[in-house]
Amino acid sequence: MAEAARNIDRIDTGPAYTQADADALNLRFSGVDAATMLRALFAEDALGKIAVVSSFGTESAVLLHLVAKADPNIPVVFVDTLKMFPETLAYRDTLTKVLGIRNSEIIRPKPEVVADKDDTGLRWSYDPDGCCDIRKVEPLARAKNGLDAWISGRKAFQSVTRANLPRFEVEEGRLKINPLGDWVKDDLEAYFAEHDLPRHPLESQGYLSVGCAPCTSKVKPGEDPRAGRWRGWDKTECGIHAPGAPETGRDEDDLPPGFEPAF
Repeated sequence: MAEAARNIDRIDTGPAYTQADADALNLRFSGVDAATMLRALFAEDALGKIAVVSSFGTESAVLLHLVAKADPNIPVVFVDTLKMFPETLAYRDTLTKVLGIRNSEIIRPKPEVVADKDDTGLRWSYDPDGCCDIRKVEPLARAKNGLDAWISGRKAFQSVTRANLPRFEVEEGRLKINPLGDWVKDDLEAYFAEHDLPRHPLESQGYLSVGCAPCTSKVKPGEDPRAGRWRGWDKTECGIHAPGAPETGRDEDDLPPGFEPAF
C-alpha cells in the first residue's frame, strides 16, 4: 500500500490512481475481512481525501456501521434526487444518529438544471437515463470533485451486472473501494442481527432495493434483488457506477423521432 501511495503525484490536483495501484491493494487485502481492511486504510491515511457514498437503502447500514466503527469522521455523502421515498430520508436521519456519523453531507441536483431539463418532474417516465443523469450522476460528480477515493456499497450478488466485483478498482483516476463486494445476502443478514442495526422501513413491504420512488417497485419471490429498479426498462444502473457516464441529461431533441413522453 505504501508503495502504491507513493506513486501518486500529490502535486497534481487531480486523482492519479492507476490499475496497478488497485491490483496491489486487491492483492494486499485478499482474504482480509472488511472491518480490518477499513481500519488499516483509515489508520494509514494514505488514500488522500476519501468519502463514503451511500443511498441509505435496504443494505446500507452494514457498510455505514463498518465505516463508522473504523472512523466516524469519514464523510458520508447522500445524493438526494428530490424523488426519494420519505422513508429513505427518515432512515438516513436514523442511521446518522444511531451510528454516530459525524460528517454527513447531502447533495442535490442544481435547481436551474432541473428547471431546464425536467420542469414537469416527469422525465423519469419517458427518459429514466436522462433523469438519473440530472438528479444523481451530475450531483455525485460534483460531490466527488476533490476526492482521491470513494467507498461504494456495491455487492457482486446484487445482480449479474455486478458479478466479479473487485474490492478496489479505478474510475477516472479515482480509487473506488467496494468493501462488501464479496459479501452475500446471508453475510449481510448475519451482520444486521449481530449488531442490531435498524432496517429500512420499506424492506418489510417487499422493496429489496430502494432508489427513487417513481422508479422503484416491490420485488417478487425469486426475482433478482434489484428487479424492482426501473421495472420494464432496459436499465440496471443509475449511471454513477458506469465509467464515462454523462453528467447531464439528454435533451428532448435527442430522443428517438416520433417518441411521445409517457404521461
